[in-house]
Amino acid sequence: MAAADGGLTDQSEPDGPRLTFRVLGPLQVQGAAGPLRVPPGRQEVILAALLLESNRVVSTSQLVDLIWEDNPPETARTQVQICVSRLRKMLAAADGEVSLVTRPPGYVLHTGADNVDAALFTALVQRARGLGETGRPEEAVGILRSAVTLWQGDCLTGLDSGPLANRARRLNEERLAAVELRIRLELELGHHDRLVSELQMLTHEHPLREKLHGQLIQALYWSGRQAEALEAFRAARRYLAEELGLEPSRELRDLEAAILAGDLPAPAPPAPSVPAPAARPAEEGEEAPAAGTAPAPGSAPARHDTVPHQLPADTADFVADSQRLAALEKALTGDDGRATVGLAAITGKPGTGKSTLAVHVAHALAETGFPDGQLYCDLRGTTGTPATPVEVLGRFLRALGIPGQLIPETLDERAEMYRTRLAARRLLVVLDDAAGEGQVLPLLPGSRGCAVLVTSRARLTALPGAHRVELDVLDEDRALELLARIIGADRVAGETVAAEALVRTVGRLPLALRIVAARLAARPHWTLASMVQRLADERNRLDELTHGEMTMRASLSLTYEGLAPEDRGLLRLLSMAQAPTLPSWLAGALLDDRRPFPSDLMEPLVDVQMLDVAGVEPTGGFRYRFHEIIRVYAREQLAAQHPPEARRAAFARMAGGWMHLAQEAHRKVYGGDFTVLHGDAPRWEPPAAYTDETLADPLAWLDAEQTALCGMVGHAADEGLHDLCWDLATSLVTLFEVRGHYDLWERTHLTALAAVRKAGNLRGTAAVRASLGSLYMSRSQYDTARQALTSALDVFQALDEPMGEALCRRDMALIARTGGDDGTALELYRRSLADFDRAGDVVGRAIVLTQSAHIRMRQGEIGLAQRQLDEALDIYEGVGYTGGRARTLRRVGQVLLEQGQSDLAVLTFTEVLELCRDSGDVIGEGHLLRDLGHAFAMMGRPDRARDFYDRAVAAREQIMDFSGGALARLDLARLLKEEPGRSRELLTPAVAVFRERRMVRELAEAERLLGAC
Repeated sequence: MAAADGGLTDQSEPDGPRLTFRVLGPLQVQGAAGPLRVPPGRQEVILAALLLESNRVVSTSQLVDLIWEDNPPETARTQVQICVSRLRKMLAAADGEVSLVTRPPGYVLHTGADNVDAALFTALVQRARGLGETGRPEEAVGILRSAVTLWQGDCLTGLDSGPLANRARRLNEERLAAVELRIRLELELGHHDRLVSELQMLTHEHPLREKLHGQLIQALYWSGRQAEALEAFRAARRYLAEELGLEPSRELRDLEAAILAGDLPAPAPPAPSVPAPAARPAEEGEEAPAAGTAPAPGSAPARHDTVPHQLPADTADFVADSQRLAALEKALTGDDGRATVGLAAITGKPGTGKSTLAVHVAHALAETGFPDGQLYCDLRGTTGTPATPVEVLGRFLRALGIPGQLIPETLDERAEMYRTRLAARRLLVVLDDAAGEGQVLPLLPGSRGCAVLVTSRARLTALPGAHRVELDVLDEDRALELLARIIGADRVAGETVAAEALVRTVGRLPLALRIVAARLAARPHWTLASMVQRLADERNRLDELTHGEMTMRASLSLTYEGLAPEDRGLLRLLSMAQAPTLPSWLAGALLDDRRPFPSDLMEPLVDVQMLDVAGVEPTGGFRYRFHEIIRVYAREQLAAQHPPEARRAAFARMAGGWMHLAQEAHRKVYGGDFTVLHGDAPRWEPPAAYTDETLADPLAWLDAEQTALCGMVGHAADEGLHDLCWDLATSLVTLFEVRGHYDLWERTHLTALAAVRKAGNLRGTAAVRASLGSLYMSRSQYDTARQALTSALDVFQALDEPMGEALCRRDMALIARTGGDDGTALELYRRSLADFDRAGDVVGRAIVLTQSAHIRMRQGEIGLAQRQLDEALDIYEGVGYTGGRARTLRRVGQVLLEQGQSDLAVLTFTEVLELCRDSGDVIGEGHLLRDLGHAFAMMGRPDRARDFYDRAVAAREQIMDFSGGALARLDLARLLKEEPGRSRELLTPAVAVFRERRMVRELAEAERLLGAC
């Protein structure tokens, strides 16, 4: 428990010896007999890291990185183990309520939340925040004052670890944010006079914090000191101009204007909000400039924060225990004063409603408890292909606005980026159907503002600090309530005895009851008593089963046998689909039915709850989902009822439908079947109108269906459809390349490569290897890429396949160009151009023209470069390929800049910037902001150049592209070399990035400029 004054619990309390830890200042450990000495160096670093993540697993890899930021020795993991062992002995000898245990993939330090001053500080601030929001500002102020007294200096003073220093800076920021909140509340309470001297000291200590300057100005004005308030504004403006070359923020300027006008409003009633631990980017958005004009100077960078809303639909007829709901909500929202991530686990046997409860709770808390979004993933723990943490983290990072090209490959790096992205958010993560703790632990955020809700058939006893709810069958009252909600209260009241018998017959299992009730709802003329009799007969047929299994199978069998023959057939065939949700066109493909509204085929299965509606498609049609138990039952019936040749034919139509839609999506993006090879596997075409509506935004469709499409590559390989397998895999590069799904690119292609090699399919093998060459090139693995492309080119030449030759030579030219071998690159481009012409591929020709024009421009052949770019633009505009047009227009702008036509270059870059924003290309936006900075610098407009470089830094670092941000910082530092303070501020983090990424040339220049500062 927290002591009344907000400090750590008094050591004289009679509840036994305790250890307390301090990180808000120098690292200190206090035992019952006095302070404990922690050996300096590695043991200090490890203990500090474990304390900052108390009660959560810290991986061994993280600890290695904290101690050896670069080049750890081969014995690093062993040395960490030795340090942990020594710490464990020290803590055990102190006889405290603390344990340091091994928990794969690392270690966890278990201790009470109020034993660590950082955790206690955060809990107190969160409590104060809640009090302020509920109209109790005086209490909030007292708690905030107590919270700040926990600090004894800067966090982890004297500890030598760069990564820990970054975490310490975030905690230091939290302290200032708490101070600013407390002052805001006191200003609103009218304590203006008493705050002036404190604010004068704070603005002197933190002169760059404009919020503190604003609070000082307000305190002075409301204390009747108008002239001093104006002088405080002018002092802030002078400092910002001298140190940063910036004007004060709009908020400060508005304060000055209000004071001069004499109408600065009185303080508003308290409605405070504590910033989360790490500061976010600027909150104000940016008006997009009109086409053909540059954005206005001084406008803030565009925000790329995304608020994900991934929850499935809630269940309308939901019933649950109100106390259980309240306990779950409390565990997740932190009303219990928790100092760690809110974590709840819902476990139980199949059919007890785990997912239904989780989704309902998540919807209930979405807006008020977690306004920064909700992430959801079906972990597929009970299927044969559970989702990997690497895969899930990639999905979540994309949903949080990180471009795929910037998502790292390893689990640890993705987890670190994920935790960093969530550090300043209040966000709920729902992990459905977990296989076990190992699947969940890497997906836990590090921010105490976030919460995680997990469902699983396993008990998940090793999740640290989780609130656990184990579901069983419904009690009789709730079972009757659920039945009444589905079939109507009148029918239940009219047959009370039969209703009670019915819920007992299905064992009060929610899923079984829903299935039987749906059958009754679809047949209002049936009595409840007749349903009890039918179900009893079915159970007698299945009496060899266990009770829970018998309940489900009896319910499923009864409903299944009551379906029309064509609906039973569709249910069986749908069980072959491995996608998490099922689009309506699948029904048409499986039955070879091309009706215009294929969802009509699904609805009879929805009526009896053999399928659930999972969402709505852009066409207005529905998406559907199997409960896993029903899918297993349907697959059993499929094996018993359908001969192998019928199953293969239905599967081939389903796979052909996915292939047709993927091919059409590529055509819509590129304006035709350009820059891609196809196989001869048959397609199944949904109705044309349905396809056009579904693919109105082809990239969005590919994105939404990527799990199903990638799954179909593997499924086609398993079924021996090798020609469709490689065709679908390579067609999906349309998505993989644009969105940066490099892991999916590799996984699908290695699956396809194994399939075509096994089948002896030479053309497919070459196509897959050529595509893998493009992947390796995107990853800067140039030697591997060259080997793959060369082997593919040999096969294509032997087969006389001009499209394959063209694609290989184009990518080999790009490798040569990247390596500085312009002569080889131009020769390869020349031959690739001839190959594309032979294949009749105009978009391939335009791509080669654009890429080779860049070399011509570098070599000073500006006229030739311009002619090539003009031809490429004509092609792109003719076929409607927007992405190609944007890339070529950027090169046109660079040519114009080389020719001294800066005004036209600015107009061109601005047009491309708009195209990037329209398409959501945040990486391209960062490039164009830098281009505009270069243009204005060449025009002798340093003010405009500075603005665009600033925005390029913000755009890059917002998406965690720290290399791109460092380059823009270097640009800006060159421009501001006469402002040493600002240049130093820009260059210091840039040097660290260049050194870490081994960007030798940039590092040398940045260090030279930093030395000059």
